[in-house]
Amino acid sequence: MTDIRYDGRVAIITGAGGGLGKTYALLLASRGAKVVVNDLGGNPDGTGAGTSMADSTVKEIVEKGGEAIANYDSVSTPEGGEAITKAALDAFGRVDIVINNAGILRDKTFAKMTPPDVEAVLDVHLKGAFFVTMPAFRVMKESNYGRIVFTASAAGIFGNFGQTNYGAAKMGLVGLSNVLSLEGTKHNIKTNVIAPIAKTRLTESLLGGFADAVKAEHVTPLVAFLVSDQCQLSHEVFSVGGGRVARIFVGLTPGWFSGKGKTATPESVRDHMDQIRNTDGYIIPGSIADEMKLLLDTLKS
Repeated sequence: MTDIRYDGRVAIITGAGGGLGKTYALLLASRGAKVVVNDLGGNPDGTGAGTSMADSTVKEIVEKGGEAIANYDSVSTPEGGEAITKAALDAFGRVDIVINNAGILRDKTFAKMTPPDVEAVLDVHLKGAFFVTMPAFRVMKESNYGRIVFTASAAGIFGNFGQTNYGAAKMGLVGLSNVLSLEGTKHNIKTNVIAPIAKTRLTESLLGGFADAVKAEHVTPLVAFLVSDQCQLSHEVFSVGGGRVARIFVGLTPGWFSGKGKTATPESVRDHMDQIRNTDGYIIPGSIADEMKLLLDTLKS
């Protein structure tokens, strides 16, 4: 097959002043994309702001012969999201790719979590993905093309101690992508999710000695494929890190049926829990319709 390129494509990448986002911006620009490098330039906990991070990425792209502009708007407000898409349209006239990568951390155990800790993380990760993607999605619908990537985390998909706010926000992105993949189907808009394991300024202290084995550049090739013309996948979730890429999926087991016209009791549920949890014969639903079909087939049997 031909090499993957992005000639004529315009990409919005949030949190592109460093870490994963910067690697995406550099690679896409090196292969022909025009890039909006968005970064608020704040601290890992979401406080503060600055222009140097986004400016540095843009400078590096331009010095290598690419095209890029810097944007410093916050993803956490509707106005910020609109401004990011407007910047892309004003500079390049279109939006083809959105990589939602911006993030912060405010880790605490659930008992010590405060409302501001919850709100700040949800605002950037979950609401931020909504606010950035909504105006861009409308533009993509008009051009009948789009590629969107959301950045989730194993902390939400599988769970991780001390990250209830972060985990909830990240798993919310899986739901957002799943629904958006259905709404985007007839408009050739593909949406997918990554759950990266990578050394960044947010994760370096958490990863310890493992950090050097999971460089940000190991994640970039998957994202680069997912936002390319050649990617026809949608509604997918991938674990990626350290050179390994794997599919993550939500499966639905055949379960246990109490019987036509019968109502289960707490005791009967208890007694059949092994059958309920048995993964033999599971399916991977593509939408809620697949689950409903399984139930209807069971009721007819």
